[in-house]
Amino acid sequence: MIIPATVLQFFPNFERSIIDYMARTIFSFIMAFYALTGFAQDKSVPLSIQVPAGNRLILHTYAKGVQVYICSQDPTDTSRYTWALVAPRASLYADSSYRQLIGKHYFDAGKNPTWQNTDGSKVSGVKLQQAGSPDSNAIPWLLLKAVATNGTGVLTPVTFIQRISTQGGKAPATAGSAQKGQTIEVPYTAEYLFYEKE
Repeated sequence: MIIPATVLQFFPNFERSIIDYMARTIFSFIMAFYALTGFAQDKSVPLSIQVPAGNRLILHTYAKGVQVYICSQDPTDTSRYTWALVAPRASLYADSSYRQLIGKHYFDAGKNPTWQNTDGSKVSGVKLQQAGSPDSNAIPWLLLKAVATNGTGVLTPVTFIQRISTQGGKAPATAGSAQKGQTIEVPYTAEYLFYEKE
């Protein structure tokens, strides 16, 4: 950049200030690029649960709660017992430190997974696809399609929901007759991403 001599006469530090500003700006762009790249790599989502084209992310929440299971007898093999999912029960937060509560997650009366925001809006979905979590002790990642919405708020226009970054929540691997009818609550965390049509 060439600065006229008349300008430099009155502002001797002008050129250095401009150069410093440009250097800081370029550095900020570089750091932002690497931060976004790192985020994208950490949040890479399997193709099987990616949201269809034509939809955009409108809300990213962090869930903390439990997956509730009941021990039941297999009707086709009465010697076998399994843990069946009863319902999720979790709080939704705006931040990963779980400080700003913005909603809750549960099953509705029809046993559909439902998310309700503090603004009163809610959405229920059905599972379309799932992918194994990178954490073998965690529940799967999911792609769900919205089937019903209520209220007027952030969740009203939702078309798809993703569950990613799961930790915990998996049912015990074994069950026996002594546990028949018992319920357990397995702690879990996850991130739920909500999309709307572009």
